[in-house]
Amino acid sequence: MRWKGRERSENVQDRRGSGGAKVAAAGGGGILMLVVMLVAMYFNVDPQQAARVANRLQQMQAPAVEQGAGVDDEAQEFISVVLRDTEVVWQKLFSQQVRGGRYQAPQLVIFSNSTPSKCGTANSATGPFYCPADQTIYIDPSFFTQLHRELGAPGDFAQAYVIAHEVAHHVQKTLGFMRAVEQARGTRDENRASVRLELQADFLAGVWAHHAQREFEVLEDGDLEEAINAANSIGDDRLQKMAQGFTIPERYTHGTSAQRVRWFKAGFRSGDLSEAQALFDLAYERL
Repeated sequence: MRWKGRERSENVQDRRGSGGAKVAAAGGGGILMLVVMLVAMYFNVDPQQAARVANRLQQMQAPAVEQGAGVDDEAQEFISVVLRDTEVVWQKLFSQQVRGGRYQAPQLVIFSNSTPSKCGTANSATGPFYCPADQTIYIDPSFFTQLHRELGAPGDFAQAYVIAHEVAHHVQKTLGFMRAVEQARGTRDENRASVRLELQADFLAGVWAHHAQREFEVLEDGDLEEAINAANSIGDDRLQKMAQGFTIPERYTHGTSAQRVRWFKAGFRSGDLSEAQALFDLAYERL
């Protein structure tokens, strides 16, 4: 991916090292965290509590590495450049295809170990996530090492896909798609609604990739395959098999590997934001 030396977003806050936070060195801890989180989900344990337990276990397994507060390193530059690309693309698409035409970009917090958010404690054990309450994305860059080493999805465009997917959740909130999940919370349709939202976010990540290539020519040989491989690597069926050796489809929250790849590729092919609603409904019918 062509990203070095390009314009950065001003909406990034680096909290690494604040309050003496530490991040565990990369190793086998990511698989352990997957196991703990999946078991917690199966037995309806509070995910935030499970994340804290998983993080403690991970820290016990590996030495801690101190991060300097506000270090302007390659991780910060990369994340800031990708976020800026999403800002440019979504501002343009909103002005062309959305009534009102105004896109308010999300904030993004880079952290190590844990940091507070309005959705509870952002924890490295839970991976990157978007908090609708404060319209902020939280990313511990150590996740990208796990994505490569433990989930078999290397490459900078695989990382860009992850960031674009979280930004897509902000787009969904702005356009009102998140209401379907909020309405289903606590019902038998909650997981189904969550999968529907996540697959649409993969579609929107593909839409972003389509326009990022047209606007900035970011793609190099093999980049698209990196993103597709990442989508395939984090499907619910694959993660459940890695963690427990079998799958429980009714416990899916993000969709299968095949579904995630299909919707990302559909977004990349079309680049059409206006298709998001139709594909959202189609995804629901196919679940």
